[in-house]
Amino acid sequence: MSTFLALGDSYTIGEGVAPSERWPAQLVARLRNEGIDIADPVIVATTGWTTDELAAAMDAAAFAPSYDLVTLLIGVNNQYRGRPLDEYRAQFRGLLQRAAKLAGGGAEHVVAVSIPDWGVTPFAAREGGDAARIAREIDAFNAAAWAEARDAGAQWVDVTSLSRASGARTELVDDGLHPSGAQYARWAEAIMPVARAALRSA
Repeated sequence: MSTFLALGDSYTIGEGVAPSERWPAQLVARLRNEGIDIADPVIVATTGWTTDELAAAMDAAAFAPSYDLVTLLIGVNNQYRGRPLDEYRAQFRGLLQRAAKLAGGGAEHVVAVSIPDWGVTPFAAREGGDAARIAREIDAFNAAAWAEARDAGAQWVDVTSLSRASGARTELVDDGLHPSGAQYARWAEAIMPVARAALRSA
C-alpha cells in the first residue's frame, strides 16, 4: 500500500471543512477510484504556520521511514506577515530537502503546490487588503518556490490560477477566506495526474 504525507498550513489541514473535504483526502479518494492502493494521508499542517513553524513541527513529529508521495504547500502566512522573500526561499529550500528525504530520498516523489491568492477573497476586502499588492507578492513567492522545486527535481502544481478564477470567490467557507470542499476538489483534480505519476514510479 502506498503512503502519502501532506505538509502545509490551513490550506492542507482544510480550515473550515470536514476531514473528507480536505484536498489531500479528496486526492486519495480519486487515486483509489483509479485502483491505486493508498493509505489515508498523514497530514502535518496547522492554520497559521509559516515555513519555519512547519519546520519546527517536523522536528517534533514522528514520521514513517519513508513515504511514496509527499506534498508541500506553505508560504501564505510568510507573505501575510510581511516576512522577507529571501527568507522564504531559503526556508522553502530546506523544507524541500527534508521532504525529499521523507520520500525515500527521491525528490521526484515530492509535489510542491503553489500558494493560492487570498487577496481576491471577501476576507481580504474586509481587511482593506490591496489585492494588486497581494497578488504581486504571492506571484513572487510562488516564483521562488517554483524555482526551488525545479532545482531540487521536485514536481510543481499551480493552484493559484484556480484560486483566482471568478467562481472560486463563491467556493469559500464561512470565514470568507478559506476554500470550501468544492474548491479543494478542483485542486485535487489538478494535483491528481502529477501525484499518480509520482506513485507509479515509486
